[in-house]
Amino acid sequence: MVNEQKKDTTSQKELDAKKENEPKKVDDKVKDNKKGQEEEELSEEDQQLKNELEMLVERLKEDDRQLHRPALEQLRTLIRTSTSSMTSVPKPLKFLSPHYSTLKELHASWPESTDKQLFADILSVLSMTYAEEGQRESLRYRFIGSTEEDIGSWGHEYVRHLSAEIMQEYEARAEKEDASTDDLLKLALEVVPFLLKHNADADAVDLLLELESIEELPQFVDKDTYERVCLYMVGCVNLLVPPDDIRFMKTARKIYQQQEKFTQALNLSIRMRDMDLIREDFESAKDPLLKKQMAFQLARQQIQLETEDSELNECLNNLHLSKYFTALATELDVLEPKTPEDIYKTHLENHRMTFSANVDSARNNLSASFVNGFVNAGFGKDKLIIPDAESTNNWIYKTKDHGMISATASIGMILLWNIEQGLTVIDKYMYSDDDNIKAGALLAIGIVNSGVREETDSAMALLTESIESGSVTIKQSAIFGIGLAYAGSAREEISELLLPIVSDTALSMELSSLAALALGMVFVGTCDGDITSTILQTMMEREDSYLKDTWSRFMALGLGLLYLGRQDASDATIETLKAIEHPLGKQAEVLVEVLSYAGTGNVLKVQKMLHICNDHIDNEKEDDQHQAFATIGIALIAMGEDIGSEMSLRTFNHLMHYGEPVIRKTVPLALGLLCASNPVVNVLDTLSKYSHDNDNDVAVSAIFAMGLVGAGTNNARLAQMLRQLASFYHKDASSLFMVRIAQGLLHMAKGTMTLNPFHTDRQIMSPVAVAGLMCSIITMTDYKHFIFGRFHYMLYSLVTAMYPRFLITFDENLESLPVTVRVGQAVDVVGQAGRPKTITGFQTHSTPVLLAHSERAELATDEYISMSNILEGIVLLKKNPLAMMEE
Repeated sequence: MVNEQKKDTTSQKELDAKKENEPKKVDDKVKDNKKGQEEEELSEEDQQLKNELEMLVERLKEDDRQLHRPALEQLRTLIRTSTSSMTSVPKPLKFLSPHYSTLKELHASWPESTDKQLFADILSVLSMTYAEEGQRESLRYRFIGSTEEDIGSWGHEYVRHLSAEIMQEYEARAEKEDASTDDLLKLALEVVPFLLKHNADADAVDLLLELESIEELPQFVDKDTYERVCLYMVGCVNLLVPPDDIRFMKTARKIYQQQEKFTQALNLSIRMRDMDLIREDFESAKDPLLKKQMAFQLARQQIQLETEDSELNECLNNLHLSKYFTALATELDVLEPKTPEDIYKTHLENHRMTFSANVDSARNNLSASFVNGFVNAGFGKDKLIIPDAESTNNWIYKTKDHGMISATASIGMILLWNIEQGLTVIDKYMYSDDDNIKAGALLAIGIVNSGVREETDSAMALLTESIESGSVTIKQSAIFGIGLAYAGSAREEISELLLPIVSDTALSMELSSLAALALGMVFVGTCDGDITSTILQTMMEREDSYLKDTWSRFMALGLGLLYLGRQDASDATIETLKAIEHPLGKQAEVLVEVLSYAGTGNVLKVQKMLHICNDHIDNEKEDDQHQAFATIGIALIAMGEDIGSEMSLRTFNHLMHYGEPVIRKTVPLALGLLCASNPVVNVLDTLSKYSHDNDNDVAVSAIFAMGLVGAGTNNARLAQMLRQLASFYHKDASSLFMVRIAQGLLHMAKGTMTLNPFHTDRQIMSPVAVAGLMCSIITMTDYKHFIFGRFHYMLYSLVTAMYPRFLITFDENLESLPVTVRVGQAVDVVGQAGRPKTITGFQTHSTPVLLAHSERAELATDEYISMSNILEGIVLLKKNPLAMMEE
């Protein structure tokens, strides 16, 4: 037999060779038949299977009912037991293809019976391979077939095929208005448990998403599947359109609640910014340690909850942040204060100009005050201002007039978060006869209290008093101070205090706009109706000559901040703004819209902003400032999501080539916002190129953006670039001033803080941080008037975005507990098979450690269990009972 087969195959080969030499006129179908014959000749088993299947089909054609049932059962067994490689069709399905239409006709001719239902099941499986595209035959036969049979018994491929057809059918029925979809949902709910059990969690979620019934998911998820399902769902949120994104988050939160993973549930409630859910999550945790961990999570986002427990209140109010930060500094050995010269390293710059750099000019001293403030932020010690506070030859007097405001305010930066010591040091400046120093002291009080709340509320009392009486300079910095100190707290008494200042048309535009900005920062993202209507009313009532004032942009920003991240809640406000004919209306419209969609990655809004940038406006005839805001808006909308950020980088490149001057000078600022404290190499190179641009506006914006991108990272490459820029601009005092500020930002808090508004594994956006960043960036859109003019203290708005980029671990009593952790680049593992590693290229450190923007940490020991699923910020640990048993 074997020999015969060999002969057969050799003669076949000869034939094939001859055929290849002949011209290829053979019809494709004949070829296919020949191939088919070849395969059939190759194996006896297949021939036998084919004959058997044909015999069974013949039996079904006969009239004798007795033969039908055994034949169908035999067919079913053959189909189910057939195995095949991943790429080819299972043999029984392949051999039944010629009989598919015959079997369909046969099925139609049978009377109703259990046999007919079984027949329908078999046809449903056959339709998977042979039905016409778009006919959804598998689904049709599935509905006629027997319902008690388990779907999964026909194999995974069949279930996937069926779920695809369910989605198509649902879509088709959704277009017809009166069609019911209950049967589809019922079938889908049979499919979902099978998919979840077989690790196809993404397919299960997609199926329910298409059927608009994602709320049904929690009943099928158990302790083995919840992690992957929720990871996939949260990963989808950025890519879904409202209201699906909120439904996904609510469902994932419900699953976490069921599994008693309250910290994860709380993170999602914080993302939805729903106070009722946040309260519910916080109260559902019974373990006191877990509650403390959740209090730290809320404190990071600056969400206020009232509790009876004084310990919890201390965690919620961030009261000990200064203590924790000092502990980190001690551990990293960076407590020693630094002077501006340590940062500039002038000896490394070109020596031609050293003689001019050491000149004791007021402007140089002012930039040194900023650098000194930023570099020693939060450490409570410096070498310039605080040591010789008593002497008359104090550093503050080395700056002139308005420079004294920023110099005094920098004391607030140095003593950041340390309220007790801060107020004691600042107090002596409060009694100065010089209005500028007094104004600086008020601003310092605001800065010290930023992000930290205490029971006595001294900042409120001190600042309110100065707002009610005092010169314009003092009023301005007191209003700004209140905005910084109470950012995100939404306290009613601040609204009562500042609204009259906004609406009083007799006051200067500076005061009204600053009050609107402070209200925007305090009520950020609350959509407060009273404040909205007051600001809109003021914009409509003020005369055009006032609205032209460069300060008016802050009134628009204050209005926009109220709707930060609230998406379509701002629609009515945007409509109202269209009624304002002055260009300010248009600017406010853009700002409100981009802030509403901040961090959502909404593609349509990005396109809309690009359309606005597309208009070529003659700025002598009409105002083009709204284009600048639209450019910043592109970065603001895209920044929450990686793909969007990458695409926007390319867009900015185009805008830089083809945009009008107003757009060109804003692009660097947008890049700074997009990559705050995240020094990506290609962005640094781009900004370095722009910092030598012929247009000085572009260059100054780019220098500031370099400061933002490197803020708090000590990036060596960027430090080198800024030193080169300092020698490049040594003759241009204003540009040099900006370079100095960028150097101060780069070494902010000696490299231990970040400005990036995204935290908790880059998932949660802090509204307060976005408000601070936006305020400084909008200030930079007219830097000549503000930063190089009298209002450089607006730069301190960055303080609300500053936060230590540490991971610090505590035990049950909130005492420091050093453990080993692995820190590496974060890897996106959504939807990957198995249990993939979440970090790559890690190093093992002992806590406390610093985390860069794209890094993630995980515990390196089994000895402790972390209360939080994400190791970032303040994490509480408890002993692992299993590890203790093993010991």
